[in-house]
Amino acid sequence: MKVVVTGARGFIGKNLVVALRRAQIDVAEIDIDSTPDALAASVRDAQVAFHLAGVNRPQKEREFVDGNVGSLDALLAAIDQLGQGRKGARPLVVLSSSTQASSDNPYGRSKLAAERTLAAYAARTGTSAAIYRLPGVFGKWCRPDYNSVVATFCHNIARDLPIVVSDPNHAIEIVYVDDVVARFLTHLEGTGEGPLAREEVSPIFRVSLGELAGRIRTFREMRDTLVVTDASDPLTARLLSTYTSYIPPADLAYPLTQRTDARGTLAELLKSSHFGQMFVSRTHPGITRGNHYHDRKVEKFCVLEGEAVIRFRSVLGDTVTEHRVSGTDFKVVDIPPGMTHSIENVGSVEMIVLFWASEILDPQRPYTHPAGVLRG
Repeated sequence: MKVVVTGARGFIGKNLVVALRRAQIDVAEIDIDSTPDALAASVRDAQVAFHLAGVNRPQKEREFVDGNVGSLDALLAAIDQLGQGRKGARPLVVLSSSTQASSDNPYGRSKLAAERTLAAYAARTGTSAAIYRLPGVFGKWCRPDYNSVVATFCHNIARDLPIVVSDPNHAIEIVYVDDVVARFLTHLEGTGEGPLAREEVSPIFRVSLGELAGRIRTFREMRDTLVVTDASDPLTARLLSTYTSYIPPADLAYPLTQRTDARGTLAELLKSSHFGQMFVSRTHPGITRGNHYHDRKVEKFCVLEGEAVIRFRSVLGDTVTEHRVSGTDFKVVDIPPGMTHSIENVGSVEMIVLFWASEILDPQRPYTHPAGVLRG
C-alpha cells in the first residue's frame, strides 16, 4: 500500500509518517521544498493522500491563501493527471482543517476555503474525501512559541523559563496528536466511495490556561517532591507524555536525596496519595534493618542484589517465620500490619532492596512501632 503525506516534516506529519512506516506502509513524503514533479510522482499508485500542508503564522496575510488553499490545489492538480477521472485512479484525500474554519479571521477563512475547494472537487470528480476540523493539537515534536500553548508551556517549564498566562480562566480545546494519528490510520482500511465525509477525532479536552499551566508545573515539581501525578486521568496522561518529550536530553537524569548512616544508604523514589511510596536502600553486610511493625501500613520488599533473610513475628505471639531471598530470585515478600519484621544482609556484598509502602511516610505521625523480631 502507498500513502502520500503532504506537510510531512510538520508536527502532525512527523507523527503520522513514523506511525505509517512502523506499519510498513510505503510513504511518499512531500513538503514545502518538494518539486511539482515529485508531487505528481507521489500520488501515482497511492491509495490515500493525507494533506497536512499549510501555514498558520505567515508574514503576509496573502500567504494564508497560498499555503492553505494553494497547496491543496497543487495536490488535486497532481491527482487530476492520474487518469482523467477514471474510477479507482484517484486516492482518498484526507484534509487536516481547523476549528478556526468557523471563525472570521484570515487563517480561518483560508481553512474554510480549502474545505470548500475539496468539497467541490469531490463532487465534480467522485473522489472520496474526508475533512477533519481539528482543535489545537498537542504532543511530542510540536514547535514551541509557534501555535501550541501546550508546547510552549512544556518547553519553558522543563527549562525553568517563565511562561505567560494571559487569562487563567480562558478555556481552550485541545486534542492529542497520537489520537489524531490513530484516527487517520483508520482510512488505510479502505478508500471508500460516495460523498464527502466530515470526520472527528476524540477525545477532545477542554481546559483553562490556568489549569493547563498548573498541571504541567506539577510534572516539573515531581523531581523535587517525588509525588507522582495521577496518570489514570486521560488528559493528565497525555500532558505528562508531552511534557517529558520536552525535557532536554542532557537533563533527563537527576539525583535523588540520599540518607546515609552506619547501616548504609536509603533514597525515596516515588510518592503518591493513591499508591503510597517506593524507596531503595543499600545495606552493608551483617547489618539488619527494621525490627518494627505498623498498625495499618502494608509493605513489599524485593531484594535486587545480595542475599537477605527477612524475618516476621506477630506482636501477639512468639513464632518467627523466615524467608531467605537473593537478588537472583526477583521474589517479592509481603509485610503485613501487626507483624514485626526485619531484613538482614547475610551476604558478603552490599544488599540492594526495593521497597513499596501503601502509605506515604508522615514524619509527624509515622505509625511505626519498634519491636525486635527475635526476643532476648
